[in-house]
Amino acid sequence: MTTFLVWLFVLLLLAAAGVAGLWGYRAYLTGDTSLTWGNWFGLPPEPRLSVSEQATVDGRRKLLLIRRDDVEHLIMTGGPVDVVIETNIAVPRVEEPEPQAIADEPEERSTPVFTRQPRTFGQAVNE
Repeated sequence: MTTFLVWLFVLLLLAAAGVAGLWGYRAYLTGDTSLTWGNWFGLPPEPRLSVSEQATVDGRRKLLLIRRDDVEHLIMTGGPVDVVIETNIAVPRVEEPEPQAIADEPEERSTPVFTRQPRTFGQAVNE
């Protein structure tokens, strides 16, 4: 019976070490050290900060277009000093087209740009 309890204790210790290792790995990758179950089983919150675009100016410097909420900022990094070039750039809204209502009349077909007479199979092969 004592051997069984020792093995059970070792198994629980290994399970706890595995959970702690997974938590540490997650904290290292995401920087989030919280132990909430919401991130594991629910939808993650929408990120507020992102890099919209980036362009390389030369070997050292980069232009970054950073979006925070609904505002973008243009930043140059990599030189002796990082520089904010432009702030409070409004994010362009993409409007989705409204679905077209089903018309009772069919749409008129436009005439093709290049027209030719239809050919039969024998005419197409013999050319």
